[in-house]
Amino acid sequence: MFKVGDKVVYPMHGAGVIEAIEEKEFLGERRAYYVLNMPIGEMRVMIPLEHMERLGLREVLSADDFQALEEALEATDAPSDKNWNQRYRAHMEKMKSGDALAVAVVVRNLMRREKIRGLSTGERRMLDSARQILISEIALAKNLKADEAEAWVEKRVLG
Repeated sequence: MFKVGDKVVYPMHGAGVIEAIEEKEFLGERRAYYVLNMPIGEMRVMIPLEHMERLGLREVLSADDFQALEEALEATDAPSDKNWNQRYRAHMEKMKSGDALAVAVVVRNLMRREKIRGLSTGERRMLDSARQILISEIALAKNLKADEAEAWVEKRVLG
């Protein structure tokens, strides 16, 4: 169970801070909700406490996890020869997992592919989404501004 002030990640949406825990009535039922302030994108999201595990709500990366994140971004894996549809599905599965390292792999792969060959429209949207999710988590975890977190990622992926 999280508490007010905790920094958390809501998969497919990004990182935020729990600003309140509120009870609301919806369809005749009272439920408790986490109220998240998502600094990047300036959103406010309400997540039912009873669904937090199913939705994959988790804490932001710890300082110890950043070494693995850095390694994932800097890795020199061979570019995939799969067609764009197969790449898209594989990347979408990684993003849905909510795992920061998996999202980092998507960002790395798509940023490098974009630099070499360009991206399809679908892959471009996926890169934008994955980058926002990753940058929001890095910014919150390392207390950086969004542009500083983005520069941190780009330096590791593109050198």
